[in-house]
Amino acid sequence: MDSKSLNKVKPTFTKYEVLVIAILAITQFTVVLDFMVLSPMGAQLMIELNINTSQFGAVVSAYAFSAGIAGILTAGFADKFDRKKLLMFFYIGFIFGTFLCSIAPDYNFLLMARIVTGLFGGVISSISFAIITDLFKMEVRGRVMGFVQMAFAVSQVMGIPVGLLLANHFGWHSPFLMIVGFATIVVIVIFFYIKPVTEHLKLKSDRNAFQHLLKTLSTPNYIRGFMATVLLATGGFMLMPFGSAFSISNLGLTQNQLPILYFVTGIFSMIFGPISGRLSDKIGKYKMFIIGSLICITMVSIYTHLSVTPLWEVILINVILFIGISSRMISASSLMTAVPEPQDRGAFMGINASIQQISGGIAAFAAGKIVIQTKNAPLQHYDILGYVVCTSMLITICMMYIINKQVMGKNNSQIEKVEATPAEA
Repeated sequence: MDSKSLNKVKPTFTKYEVLVIAILAITQFTVVLDFMVLSPMGAQLMIELNINTSQFGAVVSAYAFSAGIAGILTAGFADKFDRKKLLMFFYIGFIFGTFLCSIAPDYNFLLMARIVTGLFGGVISSISFAIITDLFKMEVRGRVMGFVQMAFAVSQVMGIPVGLLLANHFGWHSPFLMIVGFATIVVIVIFFYIKPVTEHLKLKSDRNAFQHLLKTLSTPNYIRGFMATVLLATGGFMLMPFGSAFSISNLGLTQNQLPILYFVTGIFSMIFGPISGRLSDKIGKYKMFIIGSLICITMVSIYTHLSVTPLWEVILINVILFIGISSRMISASSLMTAVPEPQDRGAFMGINASIQQISGGIAAFAAGKIVIQTKNAPLQHYDILGYVVCTSMLITICMMYIINKQVMGKNNSQIEKVEATPAEA
């Protein structure tokens, strides 16, 4: 190929598409950070608001459950409006809820503020995924998801340490004020630079919002996707709540070593997120999902049976585990975007996000019933939790096989229709 031919090769993404990916990734970063920054501030909040562990748990879970409920309630309307306007509406609501957190004077006000934040923030990821599905072809969605989902790692590496630093110096309200200021800039950029996303509105439907919701909930192909999401959430949320307690009580790490563990793990997650997305586009979403799941099963089996372990070894195991988690979630998210029809994308993504939030909350609650911890003693039954997680991952591989087969059949039929059109003409 000569130099002239090389100059004609188009880049994977246009400048506008890069902007869209960046904006969606940043919105995800702010929403994830808002959710994640609360837990590390638990000790400080319980002292300053004079609340117990049960009340703090209610503050944390209030967001997840209100987000789950919001997704269901708004799913019927999700395909009736310009997706840009929807994103702005819910993102402004999220900013307002976060601002309420930043001025909360007591426990009851904070609990109400977290519910408001969850009602708006919990819907943003589903709108983002619908926009990705509308604007990007299946062949590159893995790469797009890789960058957008990198928000989780960035919030772990940059957001949480900065948030905690602000909390230590200026009080626990300050991280929420930081998020409000940053998110306000983001919503201004969305308003001026993101184009309307209205292609789905051309597919007219006579169903009202309630009928649209019921239709989406009752479609067999969609139900299979929802069932797979339940199992995905189970595998992801069961180990997470007790990760720091297990590291200290069983692995022998100190409180000061935890930031090192999270920081290094986050750095590698940031690096391998886009790589996992690119690989899922190259070798296939389902193949990448199997690879990620097998890595997770292997590392969870090792991790949950560890006793006192050197820091470097814990970091190595965590890095490999999170590479598996990243590969698994990015490929699964990319594959799931191909399940709904264009006119149902918003509703499907909204319900799917709700199911993920609620299933995650139930999984965390169930994990609390399995794991036992007594004062100054190691966590017990963490290995049983590992068996449950590994089993759910194996079942999910079977579920995702069905989803993949369904998506491939759908793509093949669309190709056949396109090829048949000229002949028919």
